[in-house]
Amino acid sequence: MVRTAAVMLALSMVWAEDASAQRRRAVPARKPAPPAALTTRPANVKCPESLGTGVRTGASYCFVLAGREPAAGVLVTIPPHTGPATLRFDLHNRHTYSEEDVRAARGFAKYTAVVAVLSMTGELLGRGAVQTEFRAAQDLHERVSGGAGPGGVKAVAPLGREQVSVSIPAGTDAVSLLGEVLDATTSAGRETATPGRTVAIVSNVQVEYRPAPAPRKR
Repeated sequence: MVRTAAVMLALSMVWAEDASAQRRRAVPARKPAPPAALTTRPANVKCPESLGTGVRTGASYCFVLAGREPAAGVLVTIPPHTGPATLRFDLHNRHTYSEEDVRAARGFAKYTAVVAVLSMTGELLGRGAVQTEFRAAQDLHERVSGGAGPGGVKAVAPLGREQVSVSIPAGTDAVSLLGEVLDATTSAGRETATPGRTVAIVSNVQVEYRPAPAPRKR
């Protein structure tokens, strides 16, 4: 009986030490880090031809030209992001204001413009369209500073405002805006899109995204 008790005591001590060792070796599972919060910020835009700054809003206006080569468009940098990002911008028609035409009842104009959002390899990611009519000065979205007109404004002005939203895939770090369609009726006649011609105007370009995690230090 004494020998049996001694054996049982020894075994219990071994089991206790083994259980203690297993507890020490067990590493609690790490919880995955929560996804980064959505961030919205003004985009970094490379504008091939700028119209200027709005006198009312202070917005920067950029011409969107007709073409097929992404490198020739309005280039927008997409910050490093997790999952899809969202590109948002305001789209306007381009109108040349003439007080003389308005007074002579020749001021009516009608515009339809379509722009494409392309990856830098030419993949179509989305489109935006704006359709407006002009009859009087109050139809303009706003005037742009830096011209010779009354109050120092330019004759060319943004007309109408369409808010466009396009999903940008993960891994895409830049996109291009190019004009596809222009159908305009003005006092000068009919206008359509030809390579290099202004199709529309964009402003207030923003990107909504989840920032990608910082690279791990080695």
